[in-house]
Amino acid sequence: MTIRWIPVLAAIAASAMVTAAAHSLAATSVAPAPLVQHVADATESAPVDWPSIQQIIGDQLAALRRGDAMRAFAYASTGIRDQFDDATTFLSMVRQRYGVLLTARYTEFLEGAVIDGHTLQPLRLVMNDDTVLVAIYEMQRDERGGWRIAGCFIAPSTVRST
Repeated sequence: MTIRWIPVLAAIAASAMVTAAAHSLAATSVAPAPLVQHVADATESAPVDWPSIQQIIGDQLAALRRGDAMRAFAYASTGIRDQFDDATTFLSMVRQRYGVLLTARYTEFLEGAVIDGHTLQPLRLVMNDDTVLVAIYEMQRDERGGWRIAGCFIAPSTVRST
C-alpha cells in the first residue's frame, strides 16, 4: 500500500495547528473539530498501543545500529519483507537511504496519530550538526495483532536544535 505523503504531512501539520489552537481556546467553550484521530478513538477495532509501537521502532533502530540485520528485518511488515530478498539486503537499503536514522545523536518520539486509517508514529531526529529531521513511521498490525513497521518517510524540519 502506498501513502500519498503530501496529504499525510499536511494533516500532521494541521493537527499541530489544531492542538495549538485548542490550547489558546481552552478558556472558551468552543473547541476546534479534530482533524486527526488520537489514542482514545484511533481505530474502531482496537485502540492503538503507542508504547508498543514506540518499543518496536526503538528495538528496530537499536538492531540497525548494531548491524543486526535479522533482528531489524523481523520488525518489518510482511509487505516490506516481501520487497527484499533477505535481511542483509534490507540492512544495506537502510544504510543507503535512511542513514540519518543510524547517525542521529538524539531521537524523541512525537505524538502519534491515525490519519485516514494509517497509523503514523513520528520520531524527531537531531543530527550532529543540530539539523532536525522527522522520521514518520507507518505501522501495521500483523496477522497476530502485533505491530510491524510498514514504511518510513524522512521529512525536513524548520526546527533547529540548540
